[in-house]
Amino acid sequence: MREDIVQLHSTDYRTPSQLREGPVLIVGAGNSGAEIAMELAGAGHSVVLAGRDAGHVPVNMYSFFGRHVTQPILMRFVFHRLMTEDTPMGRRAKAADGPHTTPLIRTKPKDLAKAGVRRLSAKVGGVRDGLPVTAEGETLDVANVIWCTGYKPGFSWVDLPVFDRRGEPVQKRGVVTGQPGFYFVGLQFLYAMSSAMIHGLARDAQYVAREIADRRKAASPSSPRGADVTPLARRVG
Repeated sequence: MREDIVQLHSTDYRTPSQLREGPVLIVGAGNSGAEIAMELAGAGHSVVLAGRDAGHVPVNMYSFFGRHVTQPILMRFVFHRLMTEDTPMGRRAKAADGPHTTPLIRTKPKDLAKAGVRRLSAKVGGVRDGLPVTAEGETLDVANVIWCTGYKPGFSWVDLPVFDRRGEPVQKRGVVTGQPGFYFVGLQFLYAMSSAMIHGLARDAQYVAREIADRRKAASPSSPRGADVTPLARRVG
């Protein structure tokens, strides 16, 4: 891509002042991409948004109903209680990698359209003459590109056989059964869709902490059960 095109990942984006004047291509139409698009359109940029439609929550999350009814139901019940490894719906969503692309929560497609954000139906498929090109062959003459393509955990430093063929940890609620004493927290859908959120992370960490305490108790010389017995952790949440 041309050297004069400003390129940022969403993790480095802070304000519109970081960009050059001129059109902006945002690659990735999830929550980060949609919200950055709204901000840049409001700052006077022409914005093109590329990425598949992940759906959206059909309620205004800033309204009284959204803040006091929809948010608690969505965050505390659907994401935290319903979409877990213990439910058929949660297991299907995890197996399909659904939680990695959550629907738009605060931004609606109509908001993007009203702000003048152009949605691309085709993916960005390459570069021609230093400019991004869609899979349908359209050249996008932009001055800035923001990559809202998500994140992947950095496991390169973990030199243990604890990963499956997709490179994800083989664990149950954060406990790696094949490597006693090894645990994970904070991952996408570790146990529930809320596992990467504050309230979900807290529940997962509490479960792991109790598992550690139970294992230490079982391994204590004074324990009548012996060091080779690991009791089942108490159910948390």
